[in-house]
Amino acid sequence: MAFTVSNFLKCKNNSEKITMLTAYDYSTAKLFNDEKIDAILVGDSLGMVCLGYEDTLKVTMEDMIHHTKAVSRACDHTFVVGDMPFMSYQTSVYDAVVNAGRLVKEGGAQAIKLEGGALYCDHISAIVNAQIPVMGHIGLTPQSVNVFGGFKVQGKNEDNAKKLIEDAKKLEEAGAFAIVLECIPSQLAKIISESISIPTIGIGAGVYCDGQILVYQDMLNMYSNFKPKFVKTFSDVGHAIHEGVSSYIQEVKEGVFPGEEHSFSLKEETLKKLY
Repeated sequence: MAFTVSNFLKCKNNSEKITMLTAYDYSTAKLFNDEKIDAILVGDSLGMVCLGYEDTLKVTMEDMIHHTKAVSRACDHTFVVGDMPFMSYQTSVYDAVVNAGRLVKEGGAQAIKLEGGALYCDHISAIVNAQIPVMGHIGLTPQSVNVFGGFKVQGKNEDNAKKLIEDAKKLEEAGAFAIVLECIPSQLAKIISESISIPTIGIGAGVYCDGQILVYQDMLNMYSNFKPKFVKTFSDVGHAIHEGVSSYIQEVKEGVFPGEEHSFSLKEETLKKLY
């Protein structure tokens, strides 16, 4: 049975944790879908983990649509959320609706996610009115990295914490069906989660959120450039890949691979006619 937008609220009401991971390609999404993960975010984090950028700011709508298409083709159970990249919605409400529509119509997403608090409530309401579900995102919003002065924990003082609580309430009023809370103190995430009726999805926000999301390359130890404090290594896939590639290189260099069992052959009488 497919996980739908209505399941997010059902999970919160039933105190059932929501599971999410990022994915950016068909084969990875297929593995996650087969494991029955609830939702996949095709995140603009692909800018760093797939395209090699230092942040998410260079990611385009074309990038997002391309990767969202691949992921959505793999999922018949898992709910697919497409990320709105930098400057795809900030410019106007009209641009926000048009680009959200592209992620759904061209990319195959079932919902979109956009970063920011009360400032973007009009954008969220307009997208929701266009019949597109919206997931909010507050706390550390990576598209605001230049404003924050780096990737820093948010909501650590009273004023900022109160603003995040108010932002969450306003996003709910605007029609968001869920909100990502990124890199905020766990106690604050608890207050926010208890203050709104829609689910919260945490990443670096502690155990009190209604669900969790991680970048899959991080939790599988595939992306070694930087490992945030909030990431747990669930499987050391990166090490296994290094070992596998190293063995492949060695066997090819030494003529061990391919062996007889990996090769095709001609019948002897056919072979004689070729000389």
